[in-house]
Amino acid sequence: MTLWQVLPILLVLTALFGYLNQRFLRLPSSIGIMLGALAFCVGITGLRHLGVDLAEPLRELLTRIHFDRAMLHGFLGYLLFAGALHVDVTQLRRNAWLVAALASLGVVASAVLVGLAGYAVLQWLGLPVDVRVCLLFGVVISPTDPIAVLAILRKLGTAADLTMTISGESLFNDGVAVALFILLLPLVWGGAAPDAETTLWVLLREVAGGLGFGLLLGWTGFTLLRGVDEYTVEILITLALVSGGFALAEQLTVSPPLAMVVAGLVVGHHGRRRAMSATTRHHLDLFWRLVDELLTAVLFMLMGLEVLVTHFNNRYLLASAAMVPVALLARFGGVSLSLLLLGQARRWSSAAVGIMTWGGLRGGLSVAMALSLPHGPVRDLLVALTYGIVVFSILVQGTTVGWLIRGNDRTEAY
Repeated sequence: MTLWQVLPILLVLTALFGYLNQRFLRLPSSIGIMLGALAFCVGITGLRHLGVDLAEPLRELLTRIHFDRAMLHGFLGYLLFAGALHVDVTQLRRNAWLVAALASLGVVASAVLVGLAGYAVLQWLGLPVDVRVCLLFGVVISPTDPIAVLAILRKLGTAADLTMTISGESLFNDGVAVALFILLLPLVWGGAAPDAETTLWVLLREVAGGLGFGLLLGWTGFTLLRGVDEYTVEILITLALVSGGFALAEQLTVSPPLAMVVAGLVVGHHGRRRAMSATTRHHLDLFWRLVDELLTAVLFMLMGLEVLVTHFNNRYLLASAAMVPVALLARFGGVSLSLLLLGQARRWSSAAVGIMTWGGLRGGLSVAMALSLPHGPVRDLLVALTYGIVVFSILVQGTTVGWLIRGNDRTEAY
């Protein structure tokens, strides 16, 4: 099947699940679509026991899509740019140090905690896995998903500082996680261990290079936008900025996620105020909101369907269930350590720390990194663990974080 044959199927399924959610469940759109896709897969599996096998054609469809490539080289850039486009930069500056600490130190601390605790848990369950593999799994599962987080925070009346901290961290920690993943992958899968100089260079190239390249992209876009006053052309400029900029960042081996976030911040802040008319701002916001909603819906639908090509057995299911509290405790540890080292522990109440922990949802990036691992039994285990944690994160944490926030009187607890 070609892309143009696959795309209508994806859009029809996404529209169907979205309609059923709005008609009957009234959950946040992305969560309802993912739940609908999971229920659809359960139904497909049930039909196979009755002699009707629809699972195989769907598996073939999913293998042709290559979720990891679609996410890492397609969806991610547009979604990060769209999310960053509407961030209040002034508010972000107020929390810049905490956002930076959570997106870097928080990810590293969480990855180490997940790796070490996960190693012990898997050994106890009779699934002997090298500690290096567990550390790599920690990197895979530690970044929070901006797509899931931003979709939920938009609908909640959270305090401004807390909203900006959670959403800002989720936008920036993807680039850090991908850089760590690139460093650890050769070490785990038979490559030479990187020395200190190589490690420092990769991190500098990915993180600092991505931030610098994103700044260059953003100012280039700002300059072009300031030179015209036609919203259709200006929308095309932003599209070119994302598609061309993401591809160029990959060629330059700097972090494309960080580049898209910074470019979105520059265009959204300076471009909005100094390079766009009111008409352009209106149409640009509508366009990127539509892109955001559409791609998010398709992404969550694909994550739900991925269960058909994920290898599960009873031991993997038990391990996934055991790793959920490990991931949550590691998230709590990363948040707490970042606050302590910055001397901000007293500024944030225990309720706010709890919301940052429970609201740190995992999503598409974690699944994509796990699926990009070399094929084999270890990959199957890590994909199953990742998928189990992501499903719990989206369906349980995502549907209850609003109750947690409202139960703490929204702003007064922070």
